[in-house]
Amino acid sequence: MRLFSLFLLLPWAVSAQQITVSTAASLTDAFKEIGPKFEASQPGATVRFNFAASGVLLQQIAQGAPVDVFASADQDTMDRAVAQKLVAPASRKNFATNSLVLVEPGQGGPGLKTLQDLAWPAVRKIAIGKPATVPAGRYTQQTLTSANLWTVLEPKLVQADNVRQVLDYVGRGEVEAGFVYRTDAILFGDKVKIVLTPPGHAPVSYPVAVVGDSPQKALAQHFVNFLLTDSAQQILAKYGFGKP
Repeated sequence: MRLFSLFLLLPWAVSAQQITVSTAASLTDAFKEIGPKFEASQPGATVRFNFAASGVLLQQIAQGAPVDVFASADQDTMDRAVAQKLVAPASRKNFATNSLVLVEPGQGGPGLKTLQDLAWPAVRKIAIGKPATVPAGRYTQQTLTSANLWTVLEPKLVQADNVRQVLDYVGRGEVEAGFVYRTDAILFGDKVKIVLTPPGHAPVSYPVAVVGDSPQKALAQHFVNFLLTDSAQQILAKYGFGKP
C-alpha cells in the first residue's frame, strides 16, 4: 500500500517543479516562445514569466517576490542585484545583445535624420523609458548626454514605464519620436520607422542569474543554461537579438 501511494505521488512531485522567471519587457515575445521549448527539455517542469522594466523587477525581488530567475536588459541592474545579494553571482551569464534605436511614427512623422533634429519645434514630445527603472531609458540618457542634447530636450521628454509603452506612444502618433530597442521596433512593423542607431551609450547586453532565495535552484540553473543552447539562441535571433 505504501509503494502504491508513493507511485501515485511521484507524478505530482514532478509536476510541482515550477519556476518563475522575471524578465525585461523587451524579451516578452522571445521568452514566450522559449518557455515551451524549455518545458519540453525538462519533463514535468513548468515556467511562468513576469515581464516588466528591469528596475521594477529588481525592486519586486528585493521586496520578497517569489522569483527563481532574473533576466535584465542591462548589466547595471544585475550589478545591483549582485550587490544586494539577491542573485547567485556564480550563476550569472550573458545570453543576448540588442541595439538602441530612434524611431518616429510610420506615417506622418517629422522626417528625422539626426539626433540634433529632435530639437526641431515640430518635435513636441519624445518618449523614453524612465531612466531610474528602465535600462532603455538609461541608454537614452547616456546617448543624449553624450550628444549634449539631454538638457535641451528634457522639457520634451515623456517618460514611460517600459519600452513597449514607448513603442505604443510612437506607433499611435502620440509623440513625434521615441527611443526603443531594435527588436521592439521590428515587431511593430510599419507602425514605426527606424531613424538611426545612436552612439554614445553602453553596449546593450542582457544578463541572467538564479535568484538567491529560489527554492528551485537546480531547475532555475537549467533555465539559465538553456538560454545559451542553440534552440534558445535561434529563437532570440529570430526576434532580432544578437549573440552574447
